[in-house]
Amino acid sequence: MSGHSKWANIKIRKGAQDAKKGKAFTRVAKEIMLAAKIGGGDVTGNPRLRTALLKAREVNLPKDKIETAIKKGTGELQAEVIDEMLYEGYGPNGVAIMIEAATDNKNRTVAEMRHILSRHGGVLGETGSVGWIFSKKGVLVFPKALGEDKIMEVGLEAGVEDVVDDDDYYEVRTAVEDFYAVKQAFDNAGMKYESAELSMIPSTTVPLDVEAARKVLKVTEMLEENDDVQNVYTNADFPDELMAELEG
Repeated sequence: MSGHSKWANIKIRKGAQDAKKGKAFTRVAKEIMLAAKIGGGDVTGNPRLRTALLKAREVNLPKDKIETAIKKGTGELQAEVIDEMLYEGYGPNGVAIMIEAATDNKNRTVAEMRHILSRHGGVLGETGSVGWIFSKKGVLVFPKALGEDKIMEVGLEAGVEDVVDDDDYYEVRTAVEDFYAVKQAFDNAGMKYESAELSMIPSTTVPLDVEAARKVLKVTEMLEENDDVQNVYTNADFPDELMAELEG
């Protein structure tokens, strides 16, 4: 589905910007806390924590901050109560939007999500309003230069579900429970990817013209600027003209 591949490419660019702003540290630390809170501090028995630690290494989160986040999650260190929230809604042109948040004040966060969406031509929906469109998957994005045959050779043996051919990238998709093993297989093969993360994959996408796409991109950026927001997903299919503009 090219629509999601383009969104993945945009997230790579946003991830680089977040790293420069220091936002990546906050998001990853929160994810480590949540993973440790839910599944404990032992990496071997906690796949979510293992994935969070991979992300921590990608953004160069210092070791002491990682250890502190784990201890806060397990209760070894005192910390504010962080709740994991999932918000669903619609953006401009009826595109579906999923928002993953980690917050110490649910009332504040839901009010802010509602305000941002309504201010930019969207609306916050009820639970289940758009969730049925998305499925959680492991996603690895590879540059085209690696070649499809090599990606397929390693990927199929490791247990990937699908390899999507986008104009500029190959997007490898896995079941959540297979994500770490597949990532490890590509690491062992020395194959470098642009990004590797758990993501929400839409079953259908909404094609947009450039003007509408800019509006959707604006609302997603405003949502991601919020300190409580961990991830934003959309089923918008961004036009090639906008992608070229962003890369330029």
